[in-house]
Amino acid sequence: MLFLHKLLLHIRFYIQIPNTIKELEIVRINIIGKKGTISSLLKLLSKLNIVKRSLFGNIINNIKQITQLLFTNRKYKIEALTLEERIIKENVDASLPGRILTIGSMHPITDIISKTERFFLKLGFISMSGIEIEDAFHNFEALNIPKYHPSRTEHATFWLTKKLLLRTQASNMQSRILIKQKPPIKVISSGCVYRNDYNKTHTPMFHQLEGFLVDKTISFSNLKTIVRDFIWFLFNNKINLRFRPSYFPFTKLSTEVDILSSSNSWLEVLGCGMIHPKLLNNANISTNYSGFAFGIGIERLAMLYYNMNDIRFLYDNDLRFLKQC
Repeated sequence: MLFLHKLLLHIRFYIQIPNTIKELEIVRINIIGKKGTISSLLKLLSKLNIVKRSLFGNIINNIKQITQLLFTNRKYKIEALTLEERIIKENVDASLPGRILTIGSMHPITDIISKTERFFLKLGFISMSGIEIEDAFHNFEALNIPKYHPSRTEHATFWLTKKLLLRTQASNMQSRILIKQKPPIKVISSGCVYRNDYNKTHTPMFHQLEGFLVDKTISFSNLKTIVRDFIWFLFNNKINLRFRPSYFPFTKLSTEVDILSSSNSWLEVLGCGMIHPKLLNNANISTNYSGFAFGIGIERLAMLYYNMNDIRFLYDNDLRFLKQC
């Protein structure tokens, strides 16, 4: 009994010696580690009779628990002293208020894409991703764009090789999916597209959301209704929009959709139309089916949604602008 009492006194003494966490850990291992003093005493209990084994076993376990508590208290004290020394050494004013961490938010482009996808997903469209490095066939020929078309020149397109390019439109997904899937088909695909243009309303890289639907009894009125409902959903308002006749090689009928901005001027936001019969025929889709397609300019919608007059603000990474969105 006297031996165990002296052991506890020695433990209390040795625990107070270390001044660092590393030194304290060495002392802890020597006392209560697997090969430490207390573990060695527990192994000797097997040599005692049942009565003494029970008595001394309880005492040693109590000493072990007290020792663990002493180590914990010493560790907290060392950490507090270390922090105090660091504050004095680094001349830190602990009374200064803490830094306020502001909550982040989605970038305007990401926000518009998310809202747009949410609308079409509720209508049963499936979201699919497409490749940005495309071959000339799927970017042009499969979409009924002839070799002499001006969009294929180096002034308009970023060519990587004679056959590979950075896709100029998200419609490249349409040319691939029509061949692989059988109707009915309802797909949207968003991502970056690239064109050699840069001004207040154009950037060399921008975002499009392509969508198309192929099924029986699909008409132009279906397209107009969905596009109108989408615009009203996005802006949460029945704003003025117009369908303006246009031309796209991959649609027939073709139209562009303009929205009346706050400055009372019309701004184009998307192009759409009935999928050209030639595309459906090339994909071996029966004449019983028809479809429509649309390509939405995300940046254009963002300009209207956030009342911007220059598309380049979206890429300047100016926090003063982003915090206003």
